Amino acid sequence: MSQPSEFYSRWRYRLFPDHLVGEILAKNWIDNAIPFLILLLSVAFFSVFIQDLFAPYSLVDNGRQIGELLLVVFGMTIVMMAGGIDLSVGATFALATFCSLAMFNYFELPVAVVIVAALLIGALIGALNGVLIGFLRLRAFLTTLVTLIMVRATFDTLVLNYQVEVSMAMRFSDAWDFLGDGKVFGVPVSFAVAIVIGVLAHIMLTRLGIGWRIQAVGGSRRSAFNAGISVRRTVFYTYVMSGTLAAAAGVFYASRLGAAGSDTGIGLEVSALTAAVLGGVSLGGGRGSIAKALLGALIVIVIQSSLIRLGLRSGANTLVLGLLLLVAVAIDVKWLKNRFKVLAKVYVSPGYLRLPDIGRIDATSAYADNNRLADVSLIGLEQIEGPEDVILDNDDNLYCGSRHGDVIRFFGPDHKRWEVYGHIGGHPLGMAFDRHGNLNVCVSGMGLYQITPQREVRKLTDETNRSLLSVIDDSRMRFADDLDIAPDGKIYFSEATIRFNTDEWMIDALESRGNGRIICYDPSTDTTRTVLPKLMFPNGICVAHDGKSILYAETWPCRISRFWLEGPRKGKVDPVMPALPGYPDNINRSSDGNYWCAFVGMRAPAFDLAQRMPAFRKKMVDRIPHDEWLYPNMNAGCVIKFDESGKVLECLWDSKGVNHPMITSMREHKGYLYLGGSLNNRIGKWKIPGADPNWTGMGDYWGAK
Repeated sequence: MSQPSEFYSRWRYRLFPDHLVGEILAKNWIDNAIPFLILLLSVAFFSVFIQDLFAPYSLVDNGRQIGELLLVVFGMTIVMMAGGIDLSVGATFALATFCSLAMFNYFELPVAVVIVAALLIGALIGALNGVLIGFLRLRAFLTTLVTLIMVRATFDTLVLNYQVEVSMAMRFSDAWDFLGDGKVFGVPVSFAVAIVIGVLAHIMLTRLGIGWRIQAVGGSRRSAFNAGISVRRTVFYTYVMSGTLAAAAGVFYASRLGAAGSDTGIGLEVSALTAAVLGGVSLGGGRGSIAKALLGALIVIVIQSSLIRLGLRSGANTLVLGLLLLVAVAIDVKWLKNRFKVLAKVYVSPGYLRLPDIGRIDATSAYADNNRLADVSLIGLEQIEGPEDVILDNDDNLYCGSRHGDVIRFFGPDHKRWEVYGHIGGHPLGMAFDRHGNLNVCVSGMGLYQITPQREVRKLTDETNRSLLSVIDDSRMRFADDLDIAPDGKIYFSEATIRFNTDEWMIDALESRGNGRIICYDPSTDTTRTVLPKLMFPNGICVAHDGKSILYAETWPCRISRFWLEGPRKGKVDPVMPALPGYPDNINRSSDGNYWCAFVGMRAPAFDLAQRMPAFRKKMVDRIPHDEWLYPNMNAGCVIKFDESGKVLECLWDSKGVNHPMITSMREHKGYLYLGGSLNNRIGKWKIPGADPNWTGMGDYWGAK
């Protein structure tokens, strides 16, 4: 009987899914949560004091302003993502505004020429910054501050001497008026153009080589340089883009207001910088997005326009923006520094698991200790690393995976000579031959792959249907583990966990949650679907001898179950061995109509008790280093043979742990049992007393050669 505290733990951890907190914090979009909340609070606050905040005329007017601001913010974002800053955008904006008015009103140039010339002016200013910062390696802050002073001085001189001539000239043009006051499907032209440019900038940053180079340079310039990226040229391009976009905003401003005064563009660099940082674009570079910049710009324009409509002077407006920038910088620094610390504390979320009692294992037990595997012969000693699974073909060639990303073939019958049969890249785990001689392989972190008899490597699938309520994108496969092939050709394979990578698989034991699943790939339709979700580290998969069901092992709950593929129980699960003394791994057929199963480790009372104490495991994860955490025992394992009813027929041990301290797989072939281990540097070969010397796995599945 469980204690009252265990009753509470069982229901508390079943009803309250703590793991969702860590999964939400692990999402990339969580960076947008704070600016989105600020936007909602800003709208809610100003809606109380401004009744017509969302009136149509207000939205249109704000749309024109935000379109102009967005162009500048997008340019600032691109520069910041490369690790720089551009304080000259306000001055560039002002100069482009004046030059646009002069070319249109005074020189009466065509609108297209005015636009191109203004953009060139902005690009030249950006190029000046790019040369000084990118190629001459001057400080971005000081350089753009000097550029701001120089360009602002040029603008002030032009305004002082030519403002009357430029402003008094009157010229009418439908195209010019359309830029300033026109709409596209009810949306102001400047805002529509800004959205289009934002989409293009997003594609550039996330899908094109130059965008990847910009983020790499912002993340670490030294690493980007060592990777062969032209850092100086990349930085140069970012400033050219920033200057060009600031000039584009100036063109829209000129066409909208038709004037340029001494205060044009004043404080625009502060607004753009505040918008970018508020949106979540990092001042340190390498982190940010166009969507974040858009969110920040919306916050700034809502606050600015609301303060103006409340009658506050421009000085108060700038003060508020300055305070917001200070808060945003503090959040950026603190969040960037502590996010992963917080995530590390909350992501591992233990659940409650009470394993069945197995009683005492002594000399009379079916699992009694012995040393029958002590005299195995060794194959590939110190020539391979991590042969998690092994398999043989009808020509007695032996195949196994290597943690270097290769499938190794040892030539029969002596298995002394070997070659790389196929290079996949990830660590090959479970393997199975189909009726055509294709070797199908579960690859750690990559999915399901196939090596043809012609040694062509091809991907079969790396994604399945996404769960409706899953926070994690579980459509992508992280830990494809073991597989087997049904008579109809469908491939059933396990994915041990959707929450942890292959180098963190032991952490999944601390959670003891249903993080795994069994997936079916149908080669006839090239479709993949999840057939059994929420399993606890499902591992071994074996199609039963009659082909009507599959046996699968769940490692942490120490059980083997049967999933029916056809018959009256189709789609149902029945227990086969619900209370094992160890952690089951791969399952394979034996020549006498029974099954082999490897135990990767044996249960220990301390960890069994810890699995019933989620709060204890949570405190352990929070308070002590991960290399001192309590893990399942993985330094002793064995192989068992069992029948359809779950009765143990044989148990094989290497009691001294010399040859096989860890066993993850075994495969019977022509009277011998071949042993693999994901942490071993060899394959074992053990002669099975009384076994059929002609039986092969391929023959049992697909008939004689």
